Amino acid sequence: MAAVQVVGSWPSVQPREAPREAIPERGNGFRLLSARLCALRPDDSSSARTEIHLLFDQLISENYSEGSGVAPEDVSALLVQACRLVPLNQNHLVSKVSQLIHHLLNRLQVIVDEQHLDFLLAYTISAIHQCSSWTHREILQALAALVYCNGSKCQKYLPELLGNTGLLMKLSDLAQSDPEVRRAAVHCMANLCLSVPGQPYLEEPYQNVCFQAFLTILQSPKSSDMDDITFCMLLQNALKGIQSLLNGGRMKLTQTDELGALLAVLKKFMFHGLPGLNIEMPTVLYPTPLPQYDGRTPIKPQQSESSASRPTLNKKKKSKVKPKKIQQGEEEEKESSGEIEAAPVTGTGRVNLHEGNTWCPSSLGVQSLPLDGSGAAEKDGVSSSFSSSSWKRVSSSESDFSDAEGGMQSKMRSYQAKVRQGALVCFLSTIKSIEKKVLYGYWSAFIPDTPELGSPQSVSLMTLTLKDPSPKTRACALQVLSAILEGSKQFLSVAEDTSDHRRAFTPFSVMIACSIRELHRCLLLALVAESSSQTVTQIIKCLANLVSNAPYDRLKLSLLTKVWNQIKPYIRHKDVNVRVSSLTLLGAIVSTHAPLPEVQLLLQQPCSSGLGNSNSATPHLSPPDWWKKAPAGPSLEETSVSSPKGSSEPCWLIRLCISIVVLPKEDSCSGSDAGSAAGSTYEPSPMRLEAFSNLPNDRQMLCITVLLGLNDSKNRLVKAATSRALGVYVLFPCLRQDVIFVADAANAILMSLEDKSLNVRAKAAWSLGNLTDTLIVNMETPDPSFQEEFSGLLLLKMLRSAIEASKDKDKVKSNAVRALGNLLHFLQPSHIEKPTFAEIIEESIQALISTVLTEAAMKVRWNACYAMGNVFKNPALPLGTAPWTSQAYNALTSVVTSCKNFKVRIRSAAALSVPGKREQYGSVDQYARIWNALVTALQKSEDTIDFLEFKYCVSLRTQICQALIHLLSLASASDLPCMKETLELSGNMVQSYILQFLKSGAEGDDTGAPHSPQERDQMVRMALKHMGSIQAPTGDTARRAIMGFLEEILAVCFDSSGSQGALPGLTNQ
Repeated sequence: MAAVQVVGSWPSVQPREAPREAIPERGNGFRLLSARLCALRPDDSSSARTEIHLLFDQLISENYSEGSGVAPEDVSALLVQACRLVPLNQNHLVSKVSQLIHHLLNRLQVIVDEQHLDFLLAYTISAIHQCSSWTHREILQALAALVYCNGSKCQKYLPELLGNTGLLMKLSDLAQSDPEVRRAAVHCMANLCLSVPGQPYLEEPYQNVCFQAFLTILQSPKSSDMDDITFCMLLQNALKGIQSLLNGGRMKLTQTDELGALLAVLKKFMFHGLPGLNIEMPTVLYPTPLPQYDGRTPIKPQQSESSASRPTLNKKKKSKVKPKKIQQGEEEEKESSGEIEAAPVTGTGRVNLHEGNTWCPSSLGVQSLPLDGSGAAEKDGVSSSFSSSSWKRVSSSESDFSDAEGGMQSKMRSYQAKVRQGALVCFLSTIKSIEKKVLYGYWSAFIPDTPELGSPQSVSLMTLTLKDPSPKTRACALQVLSAILEGSKQFLSVAEDTSDHRRAFTPFSVMIACSIRELHRCLLLALVAESSSQTVTQIIKCLANLVSNAPYDRLKLSLLTKVWNQIKPYIRHKDVNVRVSSLTLLGAIVSTHAPLPEVQLLLQQPCSSGLGNSNSATPHLSPPDWWKKAPAGPSLEETSVSSPKGSSEPCWLIRLCISIVVLPKEDSCSGSDAGSAAGSTYEPSPMRLEAFSNLPNDRQMLCITVLLGLNDSKNRLVKAATSRALGVYVLFPCLRQDVIFVADAANAILMSLEDKSLNVRAKAAWSLGNLTDTLIVNMETPDPSFQEEFSGLLLLKMLRSAIEASKDKDKVKSNAVRALGNLLHFLQPSHIEKPTFAEIIEESIQALISTVLTEAAMKVRWNACYAMGNVFKNPALPLGTAPWTSQAYNALTSVVTSCKNFKVRIRSAAALSVPGKREQYGSVDQYARIWNALVTALQKSEDTIDFLEFKYCVSLRTQICQALIHLLSLASASDLPCMKETLELSGNMVQSYILQFLKSGAEGDDTGAPHSPQERDQMVRMALKHMGSIQAPTGDTARRAIMGFLEEILAVCFDSSGSQGALPGLTNQ
C-alpha cells in the first residue's frame, strides 16, 4: 500500500514541449526515449515490464555529453515518470530504475529540483523498506545522487534516515553484512552533510550523529569480507563527510577527546597504503606541549663524524626500545612492519622504503644515514654517492605481476593515494575550525623533530612531502603544513638554540628550535627532489610561511643562508608561479627581524652567486640572462662584496625586481595558472591598452567578434580565458562608453556565470566586477546618455545573477558582491521607482548583509563591506527609511568591533562614514549604536592575537577617528543625550586618538581617509562649526552639557594641531 500511495501522490507527467531553440542532434536520443517513456501507463503485464526494461537500458546506454541539450527539469520529470511505472514489488525493475537515477544524475550533473525531489526521496526510502536486500546497494546509490547538494531540502526525511533507528544508521553499522551496502549508506550520509552556500546547514543533532558515525568507521579495522578497494572508498566517503561537516556545517570541535580522536585517525590515514609504512595509532591523541625527558647518556661525538651527512646536534627525545610508549597522548613511533631507510638519493630525491617485516640497518651491515643536509647535501640537498630511486621501482616484486595483476596494483595505489589526500584535506578543514593555541598542542604529532643518530625519523607531514609517490598528495601535505605555520610567530618565538644544549632533558625551547631546523632541512631536500612545478610552488610557499614566522635572532646562523642559496635558481624557473613564489620567499627573508647580519651579508653577494649550483636537480629555467638586461647603469655583475660601503649602487635583488617590473613580459603566459595573480587588478596594463587602441577599426571589431563567439566554446579553458579577456576589454576607455559592446559583454559574462566549471564562474565573476566598475566610471562622466541608454532589463538580469553568484564558492563570491555594490550604486531614480526593482533591491542588500556577517574568506568580507559603502553612495536609495537600513548598519558595526582581520574592520568603518545626511543614518537609537560601536572599535584597535594585524592598527584608528568626526559633523540635538554616557566613560581615550589622528597621517590604505594636515584640519573645523550651530532647548541642561563636553574635546584637538585662531561658534559658547 505504501508503494501505491507514494506513486499515486504524483500527478500524471506529460511530455514536455520541445524547446524552441535549436538543440544539438546528440540530445535527440534522450528526447525520443523520454517521449516513449512518458507515453506509457502503469501496467503489470509481462510485455509492459519487458518494454520498460528495454527503455531503461537504452536510456542508460545513451551517449550523454556536456551541452547535449538535456534540461535538468526534463531529467527530473523523466525520473518521476520512471518511478511511477515501477511498482515496489518488482525487485529487478526497482534495481534498474535506481541505476537509471544514479546514472543520469551523475552523467548529466543534474541537481534535482525541490518539486520532484520530494516524490523521488519518498519512493527510494519506501523501496529500501520493501525490496529485497540485494537491491539495496543500487537504491542507496540512487539516494546518494538525489540528496547531493540537497541536504537542506530533505529535512522531513532526516528522522527516518538519521534517527536512532534510521535507515542509513542501520545500513552503515559495523554489523551490516554486505560491505557494498555499508559503503553506499556512508556515501549517502556524506552527501547529506554536504552544504550549499546560501542554504541552511544540517541541524546540529544530526551533525553530531553523522560525525560519530564517520569517526566510528575510521576507527574500525577492515572487515575480512571487504576488499581493499571497497575499504578505500568507504574511508574516502567517511573523510569527505567529516570535511563537509567542518566546512559547510561550521561544526566546532570543542571536546579534547573528540578532537584527539579525529586527529588520531587523520594521522593514521595520511599514510594509508604508503609503501613501507604500517603505523598504528592510539584511539585518541592528547596535546603534549611538555618537554620529553631522556635518561640515556649522550652518544659519543665521534660517531657523527664518520659521515659528512650526519647531524651535528645531539638531541635525544625518543627511546630506542621497540615497543611504542605513549605519554600523555604523544606517541613515539617505531614501525614494526616496515621502517624507513632515511638515505638521501639523487635524481628524484625520494627516500628508499623497504617493504616487508622490520628492517634493521645493522642486520645488513649497512650504517643508516639520517636524511640530513650537511656536507654535499647541505649545499644541494642531495648526495651524489647514492643511486637514483624511483617510486615505480619501490616494490621488488612488481615485475612479477601479470598485466591484470599490475593493473590492479596500479588501481589499488590510486585509491590509496585518494585516501591519503582525503585525510589531508580533512585535516586542513580541522585546522581551520579550531583555535591555533589548541592546534599547537599537537605540534609534535605532525611536525618532525631532529632524528637521533642511527634512528629513523619520526612519521610526520614531511614524511609525505619527501616520500609519497603522488605529487597531488605531496602538495596536499604542504598545504596542511603551511596552514599550521601560518600565524605561528607567537608560538615559535619561544624557540632558542643559540647555545649548545647538554643537559639530561630537552627544554621546550630547544625542542621547538629542533623542529624549525628540521623543517628547513626537509623542505630544502624536498625542493631539490621535486619534479612537479605545482608542488615546487607549494614547497616555496611553505618555506615563505616558515621564514615569516621563525625567530632567527634566537637560532643558530646559516638557516637563512641555506634557504637563500637554494632558492636563487628558481627565480629563473620556466613556471611563472614558481618565479612569483620564489620572489615572495626572498621578500620574506629580507623582511625578517631587522637588521640580521646574515641577511645583510646575503644581499652583498654577487648577483650570479648560487644561480647555477643546482646540480642534478637544476630547475627548468628561462634563458639565463633574461633579468640581467638592465635598462641603464652598470651591469649587475659589478655589484659584489668588494663594493665600497659608500657606493650608491643598489644590491642585485633590488635591480632584479626593477628589471622584472620594467622589462617586457616575454613569457607572461607560461605556467599552469598564468594570469591568475592579476585577479586583483581592475585596470588594463598600458601596453595592452596601447596595443588595442593602435589597431585599425576593422581589427578591433574582429577581436571583439572572436571573443564573443568563443564565449560559447565547449572547452572550459577557452571559455574561462574568454570571460577574463572580456573583463579586460570592458575597461578600455575606447570601449567602455559603447553601450552596445558593454551590453553584449554583459550577456556573455552572465552566460559564463552559470557554467558548471568553478574556474569559468570565477573568471566570469571577476569580469562582471570589472564591467560594473565601468558602469560607475561612465556614471561619473558629464554625459548622461550612457545611463539613459543602458537597458533596465539587463540591469535586472545582472542583479539576479550577482545574487546567485554571491551564494557560490569564495572565488566567485568575492567579485559577485563587488558587482552587487556597483550595480546598486548605478541604479537611477527611474529604475528604483519601478515595482519590478523593489524586490530585487531588497534581495541584493540582504545578500550583501549576509556576506558581511558570514565566516567566509576575509577577501570576501572585505569586498562585501566595500560594496555596502557603494550602496550608501546612491542618494536615490531609501537609506534611513527602508527596513533594511538597521540590518545593514548592524552588520557593519558588528564587523568593525569584532572581526579578527583589521583590513575588514577598516573597510567597514569607511562604509559607516559614507552617508552624507543625518536622516540616512535612521533613528536616534540607530545613530547611537553606530557611535558606540565606533568608540568600542577604537578601544579594541590594538586587541589582536595575530602579530601581522598590528601593522594595520594606525590605519584602523585613522579611519575610525574620521568616522567619529563625520558623525559629530552630522549629529542633531536629539542625538547628543545618547552619546553622553559613552563620552563620559571614554572621552579621554577618544580625545587621545583624535589628537594622534590630527598629528600624524594615515598609513597607506585605500579607504579614502584624508592624509594631508589641511584635510584633517578642515574636518575638525567643519565638526566644530556644526556643533556650534546646534541649539539646545531652553532648560535642557543635559544637552547643553554634552554639547559643551564635545566642543571641549574638539577644541583641545584643534588647539593641539597648532592651528591659529578659533571658530566663532566655539567662542560664543
